Amino acid sequence: MKQFRKILAYELKNYFTNKVFVGITIFLVIAIAVVMFIPRIVEYFNSEEKAETTESTASVMLIKSDSQEQADIVTQYFAAAFPEYEVKSTTDDLDTIKHSITNQDVECAFVMTGPTEFTYYVNNLTMYDMNCEIATDVLRDVYRVNAMLENGMTLEETTEVMSININAEVESLGKDQIENFFYTYIMIFALYMVILLYGQMVTTNVATEKSSRAMELLITSAKPVAMMFGKVLSSCIAGFIQLLLVFGSAVLFFNLNKSQWGDNMIINSLFNIPMELLIYMLVFFVLGFLIYAFLFGAIGSTATKLEDINTSTMPLTFMFIFAFIVVVTAMSSGSVDNTLMVVCSYVPFTSPMAMFTRIAMSTVPWYEIAASIAILIGSTIGVGVLSAKIYRAGVLMYGTTPKLSAILKAVWKA
Repeated sequence: MKQFRKILAYELKNYFTNKVFVGITIFLVIAIAVVMFIPRIVEYFNSEEKAETTESTASVMLIKSDSQEQADIVTQYFAAAFPEYEVKSTTDDLDTIKHSITNQDVECAFVMTGPTEFTYYVNNLTMYDMNCEIATDVLRDVYRVNAMLENGMTLEETTEVMSININAEVESLGKDQIENFFYTYIMIFALYMVILLYGQMVTTNVATEKSSRAMELLITSAKPVAMMFGKVLSSCIAGFIQLLLVFGSAVLFFNLNKSQWGDNMIINSLFNIPMELLIYMLVFFVLGFLIYAFLFGAIGSTATKLEDINTSTMPLTFMFIFAFIVVVTAMSSGSVDNTLMVVCSYVPFTSPMAMFTRIAMSTVPWYEIAASIAILIGSTIGVGVLSAKIYRAGVLMYGTTPKLSAILKAVWKA
């Protein structure tokens, strides 16, 4: 245990004194702060802009029609549909209207050429301009109202028919996939990035020690299990602290700007994770990270030089990417309980993502969850012990890249 504590403390010190590690952490915290404060920044600049344009002409929308009756009806309906505009009917000719738009005296105009036909005039058409689509829907309602009036219905009866409200309620007896989708995806993506990033760091550290022959001295003074668990757990703790700082700052900055975000469904769902799911997230996150970190460490001990690391870790990386693709595909389709996902929920190398996704977006019996966690814990311990033996055997293998049979034979003797 004493050896393990020394190795753990030494490796943690290396992480926390690493300028790249510290720099990335600070950058992510600042980036999160900027994102969370965006509503305040936008509100500030909008208030400045409004203050500058208080005395200027308000946004004006013109309505022109050969029929004054139609112009009055359309103006009335458009005033309700476009509350941000001052909607006015006009009798000016088309050239005058165009001149007013290009001079920015008015923002836009609708020139009616029939009951169901119009031309929309605007100076600069932006990609977010939805006025034409809104006008189409409104004019459809106007046409219906006129048709009802012509068939003998009174204006009150017509208004009542057109303004009827449909009240609908949805009660989910299980999980709301839409509500849980966003933070489930964030967790899966975070696990994906952390495993690949820190897994490669563990592999590189081990391979560097081996190439410098420092590992030969370490292996004679410390047990391989203590060394392997110390290295892996230190990377896990460092990664967890980094994520805690990043996501903790995100929660802090969100609470500071909660009123500015309003009813943003995506942001609110990310920061309203149920405590039960948060616990499951931590369990699967830690176990998933550990099992892959042990494997990355074992692979690093078998590499003969740093240039071989990418080639050596490629099969493990592909296996993890396969799990990620399976889970993301299931999430996108909404079928998180398909046969492949159920099988992946019990396979240790895919269960951290697959089972958590099923828990978050479906109703999974408690015994299936318990079985998946038990298998994952047992597999993590087993892989850790096996990785320590591979680590001890791989230390003494130099020259050409060792074959799998040679590694297994050395492990068996160890």
